[in-house]
Amino acid sequence: MFTEFITGAALLSATLLTGSPAAPSAVGWSLWPSEVAPGGEMHVGTYAAQGGGCGPSGPVTSPGFAAPIIWTKGGNFGYSGGDGKAGTRPGHYTATFTCTDGRVATGTFTITGTPPTSTPTTPPTTPPSSRPTAPATHPSSPRHHQVAVRPTGAPQTGGGALAVSFTQ
Repeated sequence: MFTEFITGAALLSATLLTGSPAAPSAVGWSLWPSEVAPGGEMHVGTYAAQGGGCGPSGPVTSPGFAAPIIWTKGGNFGYSGGDGKAGTRPGHYTATFTCTDGRVATGTFTITGTPPTSTPTTPPTTPPSSRPTAPATHPSSPRHHQVAVRPTGAPQTGGGALAVSFTQ
């Protein structure tokens, strides 16, 4: 075990002395749900003090969002979070934001549904001259109207319960 420690320290020293840049670390953050209905709610979150998280320096952007998601929530361990809406066009999208330390965080999500195969078209409108006209009414044609009848008393309204009297 001691030799493993010495070997690790030697490798680390050699890397630092040669000036080799460290590989960029991934940013620990959350983008959920990974599959969302068109126009559905989206949520983002990161912890600056845990798991490779970072402090965000700007909003989360994506062509799949209705608008950029702004970091509006905060909490313990440097938590930042925000909520937004997905766009309406189905497909696979990438969301990104930049950390205060310069790292760029990326994540992917899918807006479910079937993408349109072509641009939607409006149905053709009928010119006013070819529209059918309403049928003419003749005095001899019967009209079907409901006759208004007003009940004149309690028995006619039907609003009472059956009266029962008991004799002793």
